[in-house]
Amino acid sequence: MTMQSDKPSFVFTGWHMLAAMLLFFGTIITVNFTMAYLATSTWSGLVVKNTYIASQEFNGKAAGIRAMLSTGIKGTLAVKDDSIRYGLAMPGDKPVLADKVTAHFKRPVGEHQDFVTELEPAGAGVYEASRQVLPGNWIVEIIAVKDGETIMHEANRIAVTGEGK
Repeated sequence: MTMQSDKPSFVFTGWHMLAAMLLFFGTIITVNFTMAYLATSTWSGLVVKNTYIASQEFNGKAAGIRAMLSTGIKGTLAVKDDSIRYGLAMPGDKPVLADKVTAHFKRPVGEHQDFVTELEPAGAGVYEASRQVLPGNWIVEIIAVKDGETIMHEANRIAVTGEGK
């Protein structure tokens, strides 16, 4: 003789299915809204304010860059510890003197750590600034001006190693 328990076994009902679907789709919708909020609140993605004007200026800028490259001036950037060092030279390591050299340090994503610093002449076509640069990836745009004319305008992507203070 077998005895059966009076306790009914579990029965999956429509309410269980509704709860499972609400949890599943609720999780997906919550994650999507969270990701959309983070995507729109952290970086605008803005590269230029007006793409039409930027496209109209492109040919002029390209011609200017070709003219600048034809001079043969080369720049070398070194970022170590708390110093930024930039050298300007012609082929054959002949130093190039500039009236003003400015370095724009920009993070590839985000703007809150970006800064601009003016480099001071240190002799023989070398320009320096004392400034701590936090570790990580940077895009460094350097502009050197002589007699009101831009003689060097370059942008380099660098990685600074070390620990932040």
